[in-house]
Amino acid sequence: MRHAILTTLLILSASAAFTAGIPPVPAPLDFPLPKLLPAGRDFPITDFGAIPDGKTLNTTTIQKAIDACSAAGGGTVVIPRTDHGSVYMSGAIFLKKGASLRIEKDAVLKAWLDPAQYPIIDTRFEGTERPFMSAFLNATNLDGITVSGEGTLDGSGDQWLNVITKGPRAGRVGRAGSILPVSTPAPAPIPEVIAPTPPLQTVFTAPRTVLTPTPDNPPPLQLVSAGSNRPRLALFSNCTNTAIKGLHLQNQAVWCLHILYCSDFLVDNVTILDPTHTVPSSDGIDIDSSRWVRVNKTTISVNDDCISIKSGKDADGRRVNRACEDILIVNSHMAEGQGGVAMGSEVSGTIRNVEVRDTLVDSGNWAPIRFKSQDTRGGTVENIVYRNLKIANVRQVFDFNLNWSATSRSGPRMPTTVKNIYIINVTGTASGGGSIVGLPDSPVTDILFRDCDFTCGTPVRFINTANLDTAGLKITLLNGRAAFTSTNSTPNTQDSPNIPGTQTQPGLQNP
Repeated sequence: MRHAILTTLLILSASAAFTAGIPPVPAPLDFPLPKLLPAGRDFPITDFGAIPDGKTLNTTTIQKAIDACSAAGGGTVVIPRTDHGSVYMSGAIFLKKGASLRIEKDAVLKAWLDPAQYPIIDTRFEGTERPFMSAFLNATNLDGITVSGEGTLDGSGDQWLNVITKGPRAGRVGRAGSILPVSTPAPAPIPEVIAPTPPLQTVFTAPRTVLTPTPDNPPPLQLVSAGSNRPRLALFSNCTNTAIKGLHLQNQAVWCLHILYCSDFLVDNVTILDPTHTVPSSDGIDIDSSRWVRVNKTTISVNDDCISIKSGKDADGRRVNRACEDILIVNSHMAEGQGGVAMGSEVSGTIRNVEVRDTLVDSGNWAPIRFKSQDTRGGTVENIVYRNLKIANVRQVFDFNLNWSATSRSGPRMPTTVKNIYIINVTGTASGGGSIVGLPDSPVTDILFRDCDFTCGTPVRFINTANLDTAGLKITLLNGRAAFTSTNSTPNTQDSPNIPGTQTQPGLQNP
């Protein structure tokens, strides 16, 4: 029997001159925690008539509790567990000034399956400001509030697809919702990749050109025709000094936690789970044109990117022109998902100063390090650090694609600039190395590897890249294959096959 041959290749830079332009590795990112309001007086929703029987609609009673809490000068609205029940059904609720929310242990706040319970609001979704269905939990223009507890916020996402399509809707074949431990082998890769289907936009005749939040006067309920939208689980818009802590967020109907135009925001010790792994676009956290956001001790397992960093799409994103910057993901666990921490694809307003640190990515995640854009996006993605990551049994290490969905063009060609990427002490195992792919006229530039060690089934592909420092990249492959392949549409000195350890795979096509 023929024995497999292990090949270990340490990738070396040809000379310091090739990487002289890469700025030094940034110091570990840090910034102050948000300044939160005290918890204050409790306002249990049961005092306002809420019934935890899992079948009574409690939207009005919960909103009354929020209104009373805010009118009294602030405090905490409490979702309690009672001796006669623990599941409260509700439509969209809107937090108000000074009113924090606490869901107690074993209590569940669960989304009602009726689109009419989710009013249309002015918001941004998928990178474009537009009227769209409100989230299940909404907070707009608020300061100092906390959403916390050991209970559960449940979006009923597994049932929403049946509601809006009047029958089952195809998604990726589901698996058990449990998060796999590091020692458990990942399930066999699914051969067919089915792109998530986004919700459709409701058509409005009145012109809407700017985001108009209404925190203290939520719009009246409007009938939304079946098949139009699905509600995000939680939406924080233009909030400052805000935190979501301790909760279990699950079963989102579309994006789970959307942090939009916020600053000084903390996500701490939260669990996010799409239990069926069949809900399209079930992103864990979308951090969108926000600043000073910290995600700490958070575990995510979903059917799309675990965390996605965004800054607006194409012309509308450039009009808004709000960067997503100073973002820290630390001490967390990205389990199953289409990406670990992804940049994009909505990058038109610029993304900069993002660090993912001391984090585990496993359970068959598609790509722990993922960058995606389209050639209409424009924008710049820069100063991105992945530091001290452990990866185990993921599909591929890298997925960089600056034209990842070329069939959905929405404007003139405007390539994205991606530069200053630092991959520091990232180690582990993957089915494949993946690829870092730029565009011929907009290569991915200034990438530095330090203390990286991967065991992969296939090589890492570098296509249309420039100014790589790969001295700190070690790749072990089976059967003596080349550790990585490199091609460029134009001659590029630092990616030349003359660099020690570099090989160009015959027949590899440029994008």
